[in-house]
Amino acid sequence: MDTLQTWELLSYLVTVIGLPLAIAVFVFEQRRERQNDQEEIFQRLSDEYREFLKLVLENSDLHLLQREVSTRELSPEQKERRFVIFGILVSLFERAYLLVYEERMDKQTARLWQSWEDYMREWLRRAEFREALPQLLPGEDPDFMAHIQRLAEAERAAGRPPADPAAAGRN
Repeated sequence: MDTLQTWELLSYLVTVIGLPLAIAVFVFEQRRERQNDQEEIFQRLSDEYREFLKLVLENSDLHLLQREVSTRELSPEQKERRFVIFGILVSLFERAYLLVYEERMDKQTARLWQSWEDYMREWLRRAEFREALPQLLPGEDPDFMAHIQRLAEAERAAGRPPADPAAAGRN
């Protein structure tokens, strides 16, 4: 076998074995990088939700973490703080929706999104939060607005008592 035939054989081997292997490795690395990016996004959002719960605790006079307490007797200043806190929560939910939600999700993304939808549903079980939505949603992403309004209607129709939002932060 002469040198030319050897080089020709080696080029065929690279084409037949090396190129498909390189493509497979590239695709695998891209998937792994995307999964790492998704997990990093989810972790940052979870950290933001924990920070939000700290804000709620700092404003414990608003009774946002208590299931049975009526907040109808809040002062105007307390109502304003509650509204601002709800606004922060809506912004956090919108951010999660924009960063995580997809029409067609793989298993991992669906798992991450389900946690956020659970948080949304827990807060939407609170009449005070649902009642504030019409004032909080203008200017938000239209798809997010439609999504959270559907969830709010489902929670209103189900008539379930509010869940403990503090428990959601322990997930």
